[in-house]
Amino acid sequence: MVRQLECIKHKIKMRIDLISDTVTRPSKGMLDAMMNAKVGDDVFKADPTVNALQEKVAKLFGMEDALFFPSGTMANQAAIKLHTHPGDRIFCDKWAHVYNFEGGGAAFNSGVTSHLIDGERGMFTASQLAAAASGRADIHAPYNRLVCIENTTNKGGGACWDFEELKKIQKVSKENDLAFHLDGARLFNALVAKNETPQQYGELFDTISICLSKGLGAPIGSVLIGTKEHIAKALRIRKIFGGAMRQAGFLAAAAIYALDNNIERLADDHARAKKIGTVLESCSYVKKVEPIETNIVIFYVSDTIDPADFITKMESKEILLISMGEGKLRMVSHLDFTQEMLDKLILELKAF
Repeated sequence: MVRQLECIKHKIKMRIDLISDTVTRPSKGMLDAMMNAKVGDDVFKADPTVNALQEKVAKLFGMEDALFFPSGTMANQAAIKLHTHPGDRIFCDKWAHVYNFEGGGAAFNSGVTSHLIDGERGMFTASQLAAAASGRADIHAPYNRLVCIENTTNKGGGACWDFEELKKIQKVSKENDLAFHLDGARLFNALVAKNETPQQYGELFDTISICLSKGLGAPIGSVLIGTKEHIAKALRIRKIFGGAMRQAGFLAAAAIYALDNNIERLADDHARAKKIGTVLESCSYVKKVEPIETNIVIFYVSDTIDPADFITKMESKEILLISMGEGKLRMVSHLDFTQEMLDKLILELKAF
């Protein structure tokens, strides 16, 4: 084992960055697409490549219109803003990204309060939503306005929602006059893992945000999809939030390339993540590995090991991972994570 590990170390000098799938860099093909992009001033809707991206994504999901944003957080926050008024209430899981990892933006930008539902791995049920949204509205309570779903669930370890449950949640939302928003930061991972289609989601949700800079490998950008009315409002909100960009077609070209070339290969990321999970389960110092459906691996080390110390020691081996709090350690596979890197990681994990 030691000799094999030394051979791998000698062969592979690169750093293995598994902090997130946002650490990827554009491929040559993507860079070529960016450099050859036709651009204009997107504030005046005059960037042809941005317009092409928006049309492409709207058509892909079977929805009316779309708008390019510099980040997924801004796209989500714009969706919350367009569906609510200050003093309203939104519903989301206690682990939802819109509540935990967007800087309190729902309160800061929209003045809304969040009702957190105690789901499982970031996913709640229709019956839980029905119980939370029940009761008549009166002057003492916030108005219920919006349900936010995150698929896949980040803090839930890349878990995928059951589509039949999502249909039940949509039914409850309609019955209670609640808008239905999908934070689809890693939605394409779910589509590949569950063999689902974008059109299924386009028929279910009022608005959807999708991220191009995670598993799909673009350097920046997310798209918000909805009705023409929703996107007209979102355009105004994006301006207020400071998200209007000029010659953004260079970035939109990378996003188009990502959509055309990097969806099906997400299955490779999922396979490598599952291989990591299998190895971790065989390591005596690992207490628990969460179920792995997509590209996120969440695990816990034994009580005798300080998680921060484990991260530091792995970093000394040129392997980067991250803590998610509550003892959770996370690795995320991505398109820059090669088979050689996986081989080195496995040897280091076994030799720890």
